[in-house]
Amino acid sequence: MVDHQLDRVFQALADATRRELVARLVKGPAAVKELAQPHAMSLPAVMQHLRVLESCGLVASEKAGRVRTYRLEPAGLRLAEQWLGEQRTGWERRLDRLGGHLAADLPERTTS
Repeated sequence: MVDHQLDRVFQALADATRRELVARLVKGPAAVKELAQPHAMSLPAVMQHLRVLESCGLVASEKAGRVRTYRLEPAGLRLAEQWLGEQRTGWERRLDRLGGHLAADLPERTTS
């Protein structure tokens, strides 16, 4: 289940517009109209992007009267951050082992 959720998070973040929306929401909650303002697209198109972000758990919304406000959901970003951290740790270990191997091999090469 976590893999499916992670797939959806990365799929949502693969789109530049959605990444811009998330970056804006890092500053704090915002109404749809405010989120749509810097984008050269219709309000329904922006709302569709927001629905994708909401469906994968990156943002949440609430409606007060006629105004829908979105806010960032840190748990969704933590899922991606955790996966990336695990990948980074694995690569760092491999590179450390390679560095150790090359360092151990270096004196033999310089004396030959």
